[in-house]
Amino acid sequence: MGFAWFVARRYLTARRKQAFISLISGVSILGVGVGVMALIIASAIMTGVQTDLRDRIVGSSAHVYVYKPSPEGFADLDAEIKKLSVSGVIGVSPAIADVGVAKAAGSEPKPISLKGVDPAREPLVTDVVRATRSGSFDALARPTATGRPAIVLGADLATSLGVTLGDTVEVVVPEGTLSPFGMVPSQNVFTVVGTVEFGFYEVDTSEGFITMDVAKHLLHRTGPDFIQLRLANMDDAPRLREDLQRRLGPPYQVEDWTEINKQLYAALSLEKKAISLTIGLIIMVAALNIVASLVLLVMEKSRDIAILRTMGAPARAIRLIFMLQGLTIGCVGTGVGAVLGLVVCVVADRFRLISLPGDVYQISYLPFRVQAVDVAVIVLSAVGVCFLATIYPARQAGRLDPAEALRNQ
Repeated sequence: MGFAWFVARRYLTARRKQAFISLISGVSILGVGVGVMALIIASAIMTGVQTDLRDRIVGSSAHVYVYKPSPEGFADLDAEIKKLSVSGVIGVSPAIADVGVAKAAGSEPKPISLKGVDPAREPLVTDVVRATRSGSFDALARPTATGRPAIVLGADLATSLGVTLGDTVEVVVPEGTLSPFGMVPSQNVFTVVGTVEFGFYEVDTSEGFITMDVAKHLLHRTGPDFIQLRLANMDDAPRLREDLQRRLGPPYQVEDWTEINKQLYAALSLEKKAISLTIGLIIMVAALNIVASLVLLVMEKSRDIAILRTMGAPARAIRLIFMLQGLTIGCVGTGVGAVLGLVVCVVADRFRLISLPGDVYQISYLPFRVQAVDVAVIVLSAVGVCFLATIYPARQAGRLDPAEALRNQ
């Protein structure tokens, strides 16, 4: 190894007669570096988008939802909650959900997704307290100064309605009472006691939280529509869903956050693989440059190879010289590309250089999340491809016949 590395290093650093070979080696290093840098950046972007969307979605919702579409529903709520408090579950909360229209003085009507909750239990299953931007979520359970029921609005919905703390909002829902003139929608006037901002566009622009008792009266419910569960580890949601569904049986229906957002994450995962495969072609092109530069170098150094062979150097040592030379080119390019890629990711994420319209992409800027596993896979793959590129030229150098090489010298 010492002899082979000494000769390979001399070939890499010495001035060659044919500058074209040096140019190809430089292009090879540049190609490998650009490919590795692009792969790290693309992987960080896709991982960042997936992670950010997941955190925002899961932060504004529970990990597992349990429904019971039967006439009696969740009749004995305490017994149902006790039944669902299994190992791995750290929070249980019932809820009622429906849609309606919200209107404030001087504003246009806006669609609203009403959610009737238990103010004491809801923070156990969602990040609603952390997401509170003004007022207090606990104020839902306290009487208001106006005597009207309280409501906590999504921050963007409150802005579009032009309301702040203490203002009133009228909410109309499709469920109503039958009268001689037809169905009369239910409505109520609420006092805004807080706003929440999860950073998830769909929730921030439409969500409205009210207490369970008010929701029952307004939406004509006798009990909760579903029960929410929060787990100690969100990745256990699919396993727990299957376990609960098997144990509870019909008429219960259990869904988890991965199942609800399956299409979104499948699309993001497919896009990550497609981008990685496309950018990986850059490294393949760079590997072909390594092959070309080594083949030309073997042709240029045929006399040196023949002399080394006649002096007793084995074919294995000759092969090792050119493999080390190509591997050095690949490692230098990979190292430079990895460092540049990591620097770009850190700077772009810290300063949020790429902003996005939240109403289109659900996030306000493009996040970069570097995972050690992704970087390790990219670096090892790039070095592996570069190593494979050295095999053919190295074998050709090892097979060179000294007598044939020196015949015309």
